[in-house]
Amino acid sequence: MDLLNTLVDKGLRRELPTRDEALAVLATSDDDVLDVVAAAGKVRRHWFGRRVKLNYLVNLKSGLCPEDCSYCSQRLGSTAGILKYSWLKPDEASKAAAAGLAGGAKRVCLVASGRGPTDRDVDRVSDTIKAIKDQNENVEVCACLGLLSDGQAERLRAAGADAYNHNLNTSEGTYGEITTTHTYADRVDTVQKAHAAGLSACSGLIAGMGESDEDLVDVVYALRELDPDSVPVNFLIPFEGTPLAKEWNLTPQRCLRILAMVRFVCPDVEVRIAGGREVHLRTLQPLALHLANSIFLGDYLTSEGQAGKADLEMIADAGFEVENAGEVTLPEHRAPSGGGCGSHAEAGCGSHDGAGCGSHAEAGCGSHAGGVCGSAPAAQAEVPAAVAEAPADARTDLVSVRRRGAGTDLAPNA
Repeated sequence: MDLLNTLVDKGLRRELPTRDEALAVLATSDDDVLDVVAAAGKVRRHWFGRRVKLNYLVNLKSGLCPEDCSYCSQRLGSTAGILKYSWLKPDEASKAAAAGLAGGAKRVCLVASGRGPTDRDVDRVSDTIKAIKDQNENVEVCACLGLLSDGQAERLRAAGADAYNHNLNTSEGTYGEITTTHTYADRVDTVQKAHAAGLSACSGLIAGMGESDEDLVDVVYALRELDPDSVPVNFLIPFEGTPLAKEWNLTPQRCLRILAMVRFVCPDVEVRIAGGREVHLRTLQPLALHLANSIFLGDYLTSEGQAGKADLEMIADAGFEVENAGEVTLPEHRAPSGGGCGSHAEAGCGSHDGAGCGSHAEAGCGSHAGGVCGSAPAAQAEVPAAVAEAPADARTDLVSVRRRGAGTDLAPNA
């Protein structure tokens, strides 16, 4: 297929595909999905070999968010039966992180619901970062706390944070249909603050919210321009009790096409399969490893994921290997001299004229299960009439609320 050959050549040169080419990837048929995976897999292996980076989520504060992100189980007005608790103490968070690190995770993502952190919250998270790093010398720590105020990114960096996550989630044109309590520009501003403070930026998207192919291409091109070091790709987890509970419009094949499109547009960046892979990719998860070089290990923020042991077996069975703590994730031209998680110095997934970060209800280091949360209570998003009833093949049985790990007395899944 000429399209795929062209995209492979461009990916190996870090050249931006045209919008028409990106849209054409999403429009390929299910019959061609293995060809699409094979082509994007060549780009993935060129820049990342067969390494898979493992990340582990610790939900520092769950639920009770004042933001109205429609996709989020922690949102204002959510009736999803998730765990609700206030800030974990640093030693509790460190203990939770240790489980993921013991399972092979290289990065710990510290997430808290809410619009954004207060200065006292930054102090809390700073103490937590120190507690984790005192016990684990080589661990990477990414914070995901919502919208940042001036000076907060610098304080997190000084405390030892390596990265900050805040997802764009969807296209600028449709953002107001998903969230009303903050804007797309607010999210971009937070990623720019992370960049400016020397933090590695992590910013991605959520697919499956009823968006068009054009919306998906728009947000991925915006991410390339913002140039984060890692791009989490979340697949909507339709929680009962949220406005998007009936949005079941993803198939495993469509998820693979979306991941392939992201890889072609952002060839040399850490592409992470985040929330919803178990729900929507299901038994095709191993194929996604040929597209993404990073996953979350075990459970997510408010939902349960695949067993950590099964994650590790899947990686090995698919012929991949877990990336070690001493290995540099990003290609040499993006990684800072001396290792680390990536400085996006010069080039990469884009031109970084801007920036971005935060993900979703289950996301990973993204806009945290409750979006980036925040802002004053506003009118809740209405459930669109077009999605009033879930399709007959909706796999609601695969959406399982997290009842173990952080915030509970039960052992975590790692």
